[in-house]
Amino acid sequence: MSADTYNPVRGIVLKLTSVAFFLVMQTCIKAAGPVVPAGQITFFRSAFAILPIILYLAWLRSLTRAFHTSNLFGHFKRGFLGILSMMCGFYGLTLLPLPEFIAIGYASPLMSVVFAALMLGETVRIYRWSAVVVGMMGVVIILWPKMTLLQNGGLEAGESIGALAVLFGAVLGGLAMVQVRQLVVTERTPTIVLYFSLTGTLISAFSMPFGWEWLDMQQAVLLVSAGIAGGVAQILLTESYRHAEVSTIAPFEYSSILLGIGVSYILFGDVPTFTMLVGTSIVISAGIFIIFREHQLGLQRKAARKASSPTV
Repeated sequence: MSADTYNPVRGIVLKLTSVAFFLVMQTCIKAAGPVVPAGQITFFRSAFAILPIILYLAWLRSLTRAFHTSNLFGHFKRGFLGILSMMCGFYGLTLLPLPEFIAIGYASPLMSVVFAALMLGETVRIYRWSAVVVGMMGVVIILWPKMTLLQNGGLEAGESIGALAVLFGAVLGGLAMVQVRQLVVTERTPTIVLYFSLTGTLISAFSMPFGWEWLDMQQAVLLVSAGIAGGVAQILLTESYRHAEVSTIAPFEYSSILLGIGVSYILFGDVPTFTMLVGTSIVISAGIFIIFREHQLGLQRKAARKASSPTV
């Protein structure tokens, strides 16, 4: 990050704005109703996200370069995992209150720590392992009331299945994050963003024979809006990391739960439960600790590199 672009306040504002646009996306999907299949939702989310992304890349004059890649299969793997994660999440979102969907999704960065250790050989010491375990305990607290309702059938059982779907989506999301870490070694960020939307559109289109719904005008507008909002949110998120360090930006992701509670109460009448609030607090605390710990390790690595560099 160059001194010319370093601006933490701007980075934080962009991050918070991206959180707001992601929430708009989720709200539109929730409002479209549970009758729309997850594959169809994912198609609209991916296809209409391409429009703002292409306009953004054209504005940066890097559209042509964004299509150049040396790891097409890597993009496909990232897209496949990301789209499966998205489908599971969107399915759960149609069945769950918005705050619970957001809170369970916070398990994804916790799982990425586990998969990075297992698949990439990253060193994860006792502090971060402890934070992952504590964070997953928070997820269990959120899920537990839903699991006790599974046997009752009907709407309550639907919420239980939705919660499990979101959790499975978070696990797949953690795998997708590991794939992104591998891609950034050779690929530029605009290329990763563009190919994710393209592969997402292609993969989700294959769900069409499995029962897409005929949309009325309101549902179509909501899903198109969800796709555009998701694309704008991705751009804002990418831009935020151009202006500040990850450790500065990342904790503001958790503002989404506060916004989600407010929007869900106003639009859908959902009131957060005590167990959801307790579990969410635990998950957020674990996530922030991991971010802080990784920031500390980053500073230590920088200091070690400086100490080992030859002097003139």
